[in-house]
Amino acid sequence: MRKVIWPLSLALLLAGCGGGRMSEGEFQDRARTVAGRWQDSLADRAWRRGFMPLESLEDGSRWERLPAWASLSDHNGVWTLETDLPERAPRARELRWPDGSAQTVPLASAAEAYAKLSEPDGFIEEECPPAGCRKLRVTGAELGEVPLLTSRGRVRVPAWHFTVKGVEERFTRVAVHPSVISPRPVPREGEHEEVTAFAPVPGEDRRLLLTYGHGDCDRTHGARAYETRHLVVVDVDVESGDGMCTLRLKIDQITVTLDAPLGDRVLLDAGNGLPVPPASTSR
Repeated sequence: MRKVIWPLSLALLLAGCGGGRMSEGEFQDRARTVAGRWQDSLADRAWRRGFMPLESLEDGSRWERLPAWASLSDHNGVWTLETDLPERAPRARELRWPDGSAQTVPLASAAEAYAKLSEPDGFIEEECPPAGCRKLRVTGAELGEVPLLTSRGRVRVPAWHFTVKGVEERFTRVAVHPSVISPRPVPREGEHEEVTAFAPVPGEDRRLLLTYGHGDCDRTHGARAYETRHLVVVDVDVESGDGMCTLRLKIDQITVTLDAPLGDRVLLDAGNGLPVPPASTSR
C-alpha cells in the first residue's frame, strides 16, 4: 500500500465555530433517505456479492520494514526489470468467504501485476533527490496468497510476490484481475464522512463502538441508529461549539445500542450514506 497522509491534525488556526444539531426527526428523515438510496443499488449488490477490497491491493505493512531508499524509490515509481515476467495469466481461483460462500475469480499475470506495482504514486509528497532514486531491480516473481479485508469479510486471495535485488522484503500485489474488482463507492458532492469505523463490543451483541471525528469545541450528545431488516444507519449527535476554536480534528469513540444484533446487515454512515468499514483494516 502506498503511504497515505490523513489530515487528522490540521494547522492550529483560529476560526469561529458554531452550528446547530440535527434533531431526532431530521436524523430519521436523513436515515430513511440514506437507506432507500442504498438498498438494492448497484453499490449494494457489489458490496454484498462482489469482490470489493477495503485495503490496498499492495502490502501496506512492508513500509515499516523497507529501507528508506526503497520506500522513496517505490513511492516515485523508480523500477526496472532484470528478468522476464510471465505474460500469461494463471488459471482462475476460487475464493472462500467467511460465510461459506465461494466465488471464482480470474487472475492477472505477473507482468500485469508488475505494471500496476511499478506505477508512481498519484500524489508524490517527497520527490527523488537531484541525483535520482536507486532503481528497484526486480529479479523474480512468485504466485502466493495474502489475507485481504473486503466488504464480505477477510479472505485469502492470490498475490504476486516480487523479489527486488538488495531488498530483503518482497513487494506484493494482489493477483485478482482488475476486471472483477469493484471500487469502493464515493460520497456524493456535499456529503461528508462522520462515522469512520466500527467494531463490535465484546460480549454485547447489540452494541457497536463507533469511531468519529469532531472539533476541539464540539460537544457530543450521543449516538443513534435507524434500523431496517437489511440496513442500519448510524449517526453521532455532535453540537458545534461557539467562539474561537482550532481547526484540529479530534478522533473519538462512542457506543450505540441497536434493537437487534447487526448480523449481516450493512452499517451505513448518515453523513455520507456509505458503508462504515470495520475498525481494523490492516493486515
